Amino acid sequence: MKKLLILSIVLLLAAGTVFGQGQRAALDIGLAMPETHVERWQRDGADLLAFAEAKGYRAEVTYGDADQGVQNRQIQDFITKGAKLLIVGSINEGVVPVVSDAQDDGVIVIAYDRLITGSDAYDYYITFDNFKVGQFQGTAIEEALDLPNADSKKYITLFAGSPTDNNANFFFDGAMSVLRPYVESGVLEIVGPAPLVSSSPNFTRIATENWRADLAKTRMENLLNSDAQNVVLDAVLAPNDTLARAIIEALATDAKYDTVDKLPVVTGQDGELASIQFIRDGRQYMTVFKDTRSLAEAAIDLADALMKGEAPTISGARLDTETYDTGLKVIKSYLLEPVIVTRDNFQEVMIDSGYYSEADL
Repeated sequence: MKKLLILSIVLLLAAGTVFGQGQRAALDIGLAMPETHVERWQRDGADLLAFAEAKGYRAEVTYGDADQGVQNRQIQDFITKGAKLLIVGSINEGVVPVVSDAQDDGVIVIAYDRLITGSDAYDYYITFDNFKVGQFQGTAIEEALDLPNADSKKYITLFAGSPTDNNANFFFDGAMSVLRPYVESGVLEIVGPAPLVSSSPNFTRIATENWRADLAKTRMENLLNSDAQNVVLDAVLAPNDTLARAIIEALATDAKYDTVDKLPVVTGQDGELASIQFIRDGRQYMTVFKDTRSLAEAAIDLADALMKGEAPTISGARLDTETYDTGLKVIKSYLLEPVIVTRDNFQEVMIDSGYYSEADL
């Protein structure tokens, strides 16, 4: 009887040990995406999950509903499940405490497409060349309005992304690096708030909280009834496709812009399906395509190397060790190349590449 009792205790302890190990090994990679109301994040999450699983990793993806508190709880859950690595597309700087928790537990953190500012508890960031994204937007306006040869003043109004998203600064500064000389020479006049750099106090007046389309639409409607009431806009600097379409919807309610040929040049970013349709139909002038398939694959390649203790070599990305500063340290950043998309090349870039199908359009 005594031997039987001892054997039972041993078996229970063994089972408990196996169960505990199973719990700790339940998750390899936690994928924390910020939201779903911007189309691209749904694709990012799905692609990251698919590439992680293709390499044999146990992975899970969550979406934070643009609420940093929600995302923090999701990340804490990943840590509790024993994740060895986290890929985080953060919402705002409120993510810093859980990134520190991850570091304390020996969990590797990769900032995904959004730099996590105010933290020195992680080492890697992967994104596109966001300054170049802005440059593409600025160059599109420059070329569409033929600003180098303009013989009359052109009017533009400015929109920017979320003030809590560090990328919004890079997009805006990239665009204004192209457009600012024309503003300063008087060829281009800004209607409404007129920051020339993202560090300007006026930048918050053109920023769009949480990249919300409803806020951009309302602001455009307000501009049409105030600063832009007595001018005809030639261009709108819109930082992404979701906001671009909202702005275009607002413009279309004004008699000055109620047909496609009257609309100003409106920029965008992300290559969202609805915006590709707008570009095809002449309503939106351009977008900047950041192939999330490439970014997701590169992020998982980076994760794979780090988890294996290998030196990362990421195909199609350049390593930047100087530009991206969290305020506490400079992060090793892998930058992929964006692609400009207009009516002239959307078929080749968006359809022939397999990102969308003809049926989608």
